[in-house]
Amino acid sequence: MFVADFAFYLFAITVVAAGLFTVIARHPVHSVLWLILAFLSSAGLFVLLGAEFVAMLLVIVYVGAVAVLFLFVVMMLDVDFAELKAEMAKYMPLALLIGVVVLMQLGLAFGVWQVSEEAEALRLAVPEMIGDTHNTRLLGQIIYDDYLILFQLAGLVLLVAMIGAIVLTLRHRENVKRQDVLAQMYRDPKKAMELKDVKPGQGL
Repeated sequence: MFVADFAFYLFAITVVAAGLFTVIARHPVHSVLWLILAFLSSAGLFVLLGAEFVAMLLVIVYVGAVAVLFLFVVMMLDVDFAELKAEMAKYMPLALLIGVVVLMQLGLAFGVWQVSEEAEALRLAVPEMIGDTHNTRLLGQIIYDDYLILFQLAGLVLLVAMIGAIVLTLRHRENVKRQDVLAQMYRDPKKAMELKDVKPGQGL
């Protein structure tokens, strides 16, 4: 049991520290790397809880896709971070006010926290109810059997949100050359190239 406790405290401290450094890191690339460490540590906590499927999903989706996408965007785009920090400084008082309000709400919530006497018995009764069935199989039965329609509707909502984000952020800038596929397909080969008879010493 000592190894499990040590792993829990290690992952928990790493998640909190990585989240803090994600916010306070000066370089955005370093922030993304700290964020990846926070995701990996959170996956370790899920493994300790027995939710291997959620842990692997966190690693594959968030670390393998979202965080890497953030890293590519930050490294490849030429963003003036000094200008962004100057814009953020104007909203710092409002952000601090919101942070204080959130901390007060968390303090009120944890101040009245009480552990139920039946909680431990309910947690111990779960393995007896499911038997030897793996939690990944149970999760698949719940998603694709009991709540299939809700799962499909959730995917549809995400699709609509993705299309809406693309439409809202699409900006057509002037004086930018764009590819016209139809013009390339229907072009006349006779007009595509013109031969010039350049005389010696004349130049183009």
